[in-house]
Formats: sequence, C-alpha cells, structure tokens
Amino acid sequence: MEKIGGSEPFRSYWDTYLSKGLLLIFVVDSADHKRLPEAKKCLHQLIGANPVLPLVVFANKQDLETAYHITDIHEALALSEVGNDRKMFLFGTHLTKNGSEIPSTMQDAKDLIAQLAAEVQ
Repeated sequence: MEKIGGSEPFRSYWDTYLSKGLLLIFVVDSADHKRLPEAKKCLHQLIGANPVLPLVVFANKQDLETAYHITDIHEALALSEVGNDRKMFLFGTHLTKNGSEIPSTMQDAKDLIAQLAAEVQ
C-alpha cells in the first residue's frame, strides 16, 4: 500500500499514485474548521480523476470538543456529490490517549479496507 501526504509539496505526486491505487483513503482533521474548504477542494480533485475508485474518509480527532460531527463533515466535504457509482465510506476516528489500543471503529475500518482492496484485485 502506498500513502502520500496531503500537504502542498506532495500534491504534485497525487496523480502518479492515484492511477495505481486500489482505493482512496482521505483523512481530514475534524477540528480544523478553517481548512475544510481546502480539504473539500482537494478531495474532489482526487475523486474527479477516477470516478469509480472506492473512497474511505476518516474524520479524525472526533474526541476533541471542537470537532465537527460526522454529518457536518459529510456536508462540509460535499460527500453527497461523489457519485452513485463509487463505494464511499465515512468513519469518525480518534487515537486513544496513550495509543496502546485500537478503537473498534478503526478495526472496522481496517477490515473494510482489506475487503475493498481484495475486491478490486
């Protein structure tokens, strides 16, 4: 599995990796309200390049009081516009305080990602 960061210097590599990908995993900071419009723009740029690539969105930092709820993230990223031909999943995530345990949501997401990858290979 290849992963590539979302910061500006890495965006020029997106097309190279996206064309070889089995699915797209997009992580957004649920508590960073100011950057959600930029995240939406980047996400739609990525999914526009491949209209059937399965999409898994992680709305991270759900444990913070300032985090948008999942429904707010769905709206802020305009996920209703991703198309009917694409498998799309949205998970609320956060790390545990000491990082020693994996929340059940992350285990569910891991299982889903493995299943999606197996289906497209």
